Amino acid sequence: MRDFYDILGVEKDSLKSDIKRAYRRIAMKYHPDKNPENKDAEKKFKEAAEAYSVLSDDNKKAQYDRF
Repeated sequence: MRDFYDILGVEKDSLKSDIKRAYRRIAMKYHPDKNPENKDAEKKFKEAAEAYSVLSDDNKKAQYDRF
C-alpha cells in the first residue's frame, strides 16, 4: 500500500485546500469516463479517491498519521 500523501503528491503539512486541489487534478486526469478500458487509470483513480477520503477527514487523517 502506497503512502496517501505520495498518491496525491502533497506534503504531510499541506492544507485541506491543497489536498482537495491535488485530488481534483488527479481525479480529472484518471477518471474512468476520460480513460475507458484503461485499467491502470482506473486503479490510480481509486487510489486517489481512497487517499482523499482519509486525508480530507480530520479524524481519519490524525489516525493515519499516527500509524
